[in-house]
Amino acid sequence: MQDLPLANLNIVVTRPRDQAAGLARRITTLGGSPLLFPLLEIAPAPDQAALHEFAQHAGQYQLLIFISPNAVHYGMDALGSLPAGVRVAAVGQGSMLALRSRGIGQVIVPAEQFDSEGLLALPELQNVSGWRIAILRGDGGRELLGDTLKARGARVEFVTCYQRSKTKLDVAAFLATHPDAITLTSSEALAHLDTALGAAAAALKAAVPLFVSHPRIAAAAGALGWQRVLPTASGDDGLCAGLIAWAAQLTK
Repeated sequence: MQDLPLANLNIVVTRPRDQAAGLARRITTLGGSPLLFPLLEIAPAPDQAALHEFAQHAGQYQLLIFISPNAVHYGMDALGSLPAGVRVAAVGQGSMLALRSRGIGQVIVPAEQFDSEGLLALPELQNVSGWRIAILRGDGGRELLGDTLKARGARVEFVTCYQRSKTKLDVAAFLATHPDAITLTSSEALAHLDTALGAAAAALKAAVPLFVSHPRIAAAAGALGWQRVLPTASGDDGLCAGLIAWAAQLTK
């Protein structure tokens, strides 16, 4: 049916459980069956004292950069509100929307390339010499953003707002759902999925399309042997648009 483009299709959603509801709801609305198999769990940062110490002095920074919606959630919970005069940036649309839901309207964010490279290319981040910048993120991650801003003369500090851990994937239950497609939004989740599947990975890599929301994840999937990697635009809109376009080809 035209109104249900994903009818009779089992779509795996691998986001952390607390972040999977929106995409699962969209898939259901489009007629598909969302299969929730979170590959990562998100929890508060283990060092809450350090996070709250940062929050007490956040007014001393010229710019706060939020790497993800989780960074917004846990970071803004610690901050309570944005200090006056402090600018805010986000790497992607999801983080920007999370900030807006907290009442923060003025957000520096890329218009097209939603990653560190896209943010670094913006005019607002070219002349940051002497600025004090905090990058709010999970435990670990890419260093490109911080390294580049330091090279431009900024004082950069990383603030750990949350931690990620790998879930235990029930491979038998996963395979029993007979997934028609898998959605992935994290290189770390991709690596965990590949390891967890073990010997079962070969058949899936050959037959099941993998929808990924960033070229970097697509490249990693290709390097791991996934043969049907379909990059999409970012966010739920991008993933759903990719799924709909793919499903339309199945009926031709």
